[in-house]
Amino acid sequence: MTRLDAARLAAVHGVFTDVDDTLTADGKLDPAASAALGALRAAGRPVIAITGRPMGWSVPFALEWPVAAIVAENGAVALLREGAGLRTEYAQDEATREHHARRLSEVAGRILREVPGATLAQDSPGRVTDIAIDHSEFAHLDGEMIERVLAVMREEGMTATVSPIHINSGLGPQDE
Repeated sequence: MTRLDAARLAAVHGVFTDVDDTLTADGKLDPAASAALGALRAAGRPVIAITGRPMGWSVPFALEWPVAAIVAENGAVALLREGAGLRTEYAQDEATREHHARRLSEVAGRILREVPGATLAQDSPGRVTDIAIDHSEFAHLDGEMIERVLAVMREEGMTATVSPIHINSGLGPQDE
């Protein structure tokens, strides 16, 4: 994006982008990505970053990076810039999130008991609508163990996605 001439940049209405290993390198905003985000903002083009990372992890980036919003937890939470602050929108209402939190905790406990080596992702304390099992960020689960985690999630009526680092699963709209 930093190499686009003014005419081509003017044709861009906005950008949706992944975060991990797209905007970031080694967990930090890549300088080239930062320059591109700045150029898009200067041109009045909104950027919305999409991530499976938790809401809590996403808040500081939504405030510091030149983005219009970060959509976290695979679509369940949107952090939208409003002046110097953020507005949070959820795909689920509060009562549903509270009910699902109990179920998610139960399923996470079952996975940790039944799948040897399974651990919650280190960013789990910031999650509000899903669970994440680490398979290659700080821990390592082989293909068979990943399949065992997915099987438990499916048995529990959940839908799961496997990212390069986590197995994410939730209940509700973010999984549809």
